[in-house]
Amino acid sequence: MPLLALLLALLSLGACSGSPEARLRRSLQVRSGIVRLPAGVVEISAEIRIPDGARDLEIVGAGDTVLRAAANFRGRAILSAAGATRLRLRDFTIDGNRAAVARPLPMAPPENYFRVYYPNNGLLADQARDLEIRGVRFRQVANFAILVSRSRGVRIEDVTVEDSGSLAPKGRNNTTGGILLEEGTADFRVAGCTLRNIRGNGIWTHSLYISPRNQDGLIAQNRFDTIGRDAIQVGHATRIRVTGNAGVRTGYPAEMVDAEGGGTPVAIDTAGNVDQSSYEGNRFEETNGKCIDLDGFHDGEVRANVCVNRGAPQDYPFGHFGIVMNNTNPDMQSRNITIAGNRIEGTKFGGIFVIGSGHHIVGNQLLRLNTAHCNENAARFGCYYFPGEPELLESGIYLGRRAERPAVTRGNLILDNTISGFRMKRRCIQAAPGVRLAENTIARNTCANQ
Repeated sequence: MPLLALLLALLSLGACSGSPEARLRRSLQVRSGIVRLPAGVVEISAEIRIPDGARDLEIVGAGDTVLRAAANFRGRAILSAAGATRLRLRDFTIDGNRAAVARPLPMAPPENYFRVYYPNNGLLADQARDLEIRGVRFRQVANFAILVSRSRGVRIEDVTVEDSGSLAPKGRNNTTGGILLEEGTADFRVAGCTLRNIRGNGIWTHSLYISPRNQDGLIAQNRFDTIGRDAIQVGHATRIRVTGNAGVRTGYPAEMVDAEGGGTPVAIDTAGNVDQSSYEGNRFEETNGKCIDLDGFHDGEVRANVCVNRGAPQDYPFGHFGIVMNNTNPDMQSRNITIAGNRIEGTKFGGIFVIGSGHHIVGNQLLRLNTAHCNENAARFGCYYFPGEPELLESGIYLGRRAERPAVTRGNLILDNTISGFRMKRRCIQAAPGVRLAENTIARNTCANQ
């Protein structure tokens, strides 16, 4: 145990050796078996560390058990575990007491492990094997409700996270609040969870560029309501399936969106190098940003997703394209993506932004596009994005010559799509200077003004 954590634990025990917190700490100093948490609220003044290397340990709440951070709480998380095998946690509540504990905190610099950078989390698990978190409720957590790092065999199911996450010094979100898996976490499942009023990202994976990618994961049947950044982000990963999720109000409240840091909200986002993955059968409504961002995504599928916005363009200050390809990560090229059977409706700008090659863009419904009426409302809504490419934001499908890096866009199949919106009959499918539509197969698309 690090010296600071040990001193905090000893001070807490010495100050209240007969308190409910002290009794709870003693009960959790076992390496195996079943620990039944007491009923009612127990205030926690410092991080409770489950013994390192615990095996076959089950921690069960009494139904109304609440572990609540005290106003003077200090620690990485209310509960933490390192090197545990077959650890089960279920049926209790963690209350992070955000109003008393949270402090303004910048977003982690890119060279940081999140488990090291962010304090005041709900639950922290590092190097766990066969970890199960079921029926646990998190509320008012200052930073991450659940942070899992360098682990394998993770099951997070039927979890509720509410009113969590902190802010950066300028009052913007700093990514925190939700469920994070990082640093090569593998064989994971996050399913049937509910996340409401999260300042940062909802459910996501993250790894440093130099770290192993997260892999073999499922994010399924989760529900999101009012998420400040991304509802779901697949970051630096392979073989991830995102299916059957639904959400409303991604990118709200708008004043907490990380505008200075370029943190455009996305219903389903991508970062790093992501391949052999699929986003399928998800539905999101009222997204103040992009529906699906494919930055780093390649050799994968995006099928049968629905994104609908019903408001006016001014209702979405960070409104964008529906589906956007990008190539920030230097180890990948945007290629071989199937985008099929999706319905995108009511975007502020266009439907699909395309770079790269080998893509199949087939049978999508892109409806009520360009509600901002670019470029006729260019001054009001900032319709000119790339210099010399005035057609970009007014197009239904736009074939670009670059995103974060230059790209060669050719050899793509664009077939049987329905595209409607402001002046879409004429602006249906357009290309950047130097990109030739004739070098792609474009056929049987229906284009109409709406």
